[in-house]
Amino acid sequence: MDKFLEQYPINTQIAVAWGEMDALQHVNNVVYFRYFETARIDFFNQINLLDDLQTTSIGPVISENQARYKRPVTFPDTLVVGVSISDIKDDRFMMHYSVYSHSQQALTTLGSSQVVMFNFKTGQKAKLTPELIDALKTYEQA
Repeated sequence: MDKFLEQYPINTQIAVAWGEMDALQHVNNVVYFRYFETARIDFFNQINLLDDLQTTSIGPVISENQARYKRPVTFPDTLVVGVSISDIKDDRFMMHYSVYSHSQQALTTLGSSQVVMFNFKTGQKAKLTPELIDALKTYEQA
C-alpha cells in the first residue's frame, strides 16, 4: 500500500457500498466509472482546474473512458483510486486510474479517460493554459 501511495500522491479513498454489487455479488462494472469520476473531480479540485470555470466558461469534458477489470471487488471494502497523467497535448490529456483494494491488498482495476478542454460559450475545444500544463506535468507518468 505504501508503494501505491508513493506512486499516486493524489488519490481518493472510496468506501464500497452494498448497493453497488450486482446479482453476481461483486461491484457492478458500471460503478467503476463513478469511482473514476469521483477521483477525477478530486484530482481537478486539488490542482485547482475548476476554479475559473464560472468566469471563463472553459472546463474539462470526457471524450473517452476505458476500464480493465483485473479482480472482482465485494462489499465491504475501501478502495484507493490513484490518478496519473499522460499524453498532454494543446487541448487534451489522458488520465489514468489505478484502483487498489484495502481488503485484497491488491490492484483490482485500471482505467483511463481522455479529457478535452472545452469552451462552453463557443462550443469549441480550448487550449490548456500554461498553469494547467505545469500542474499536469507534476503527475505525468510515461
